[in-house]
Amino acid sequence: MTDASKSGQFEQINQVIRMRHSERGPFDPERYPTDDVLQAILEAARWAPTAHNMQNFEIVVVDDQTTLGAIGRVQAGTSEDFIRENYAQLSLSEEELIQKGTGLLATMFPISWRNPDGRTKDVMDGENGFLTATMQSCPVVMIVVYDTRKRAPASEGDFLGIISMGCVMQNMWLTAEALGIGMQIMSVFSAAHVEKELHKILAIPEYMRIAFACRLGYPAATPGRYLRVRREVRRFSHRNSFTKSCGGRLRQPANSVHDDHVRCSTIRGVSHRGVR
Repeated sequence: MTDASKSGQFEQINQVIRMRHSERGPFDPERYPTDDVLQAILEAARWAPTAHNMQNFEIVVVDDQTTLGAIGRVQAGTSEDFIRENYAQLSLSEEELIQKGTGLLATMFPISWRNPDGRTKDVMDGENGFLTATMQSCPVVMIVVYDTRKRAPASEGDFLGIISMGCVMQNMWLTAEALGIGMQIMSVFSAAHVEKELHKILAIPEYMRIAFACRLGYPAATPGRYLRVRREVRRFSHRNSFTKSCGGRLRQPANSVHDDHVRCSTIRGVSHRGVR
């Protein structure tokens, strides 16, 4: 491979990485991802790096409308921990979000989730909806599970195994993005009360746990725009000592200047738990 082709390949990969985002809006009910598309996403998961190449994951693909309907009728709800810890990640203005470089805009969530006084019980009482609100009539759900009887060798709490699930997620997400498929992680599927019901509906063995679930489809409408932020490299990188920032020591790509925040296309104001 020539240097020019390597450079072109890097630019393509870098573009997909930067464009990857959570598709929070509804999907087109008239367009379904084909089997070839789903196979490509599963193939990407297959080649994800995992601790000791254990490949400790299975993926349940749900595209049967009756089964999707049964999943949608599972009561979701919002935990006190989620309300409290999510609030800590919110910014009340775009200026604040850009300055922090991390987190989300508060306006992307219900007003009841922006309550700083800690009265979460009232919020929880009003958030006992069903999974269908999160799924938004999506044509496909993929649920990634792992075997709790296994762990990466000498990995306390199977930390390396959990990292491996993140690698699987990333491969799937980047592939979906490259194929024009919208994807959103639905973390509520891993909540204990939800997972219990999903085990029944999908006949998942008791020893398997849900690592994550995602909804997939083609966006139904031209999306709006929302602000996505990332820290500058100098704010999280250290060279030779944690006390020394890489700062100006490392050359930055020409296109990285003032590129720590971008406006990404998606539906704004639609709220779901998940990954950005």
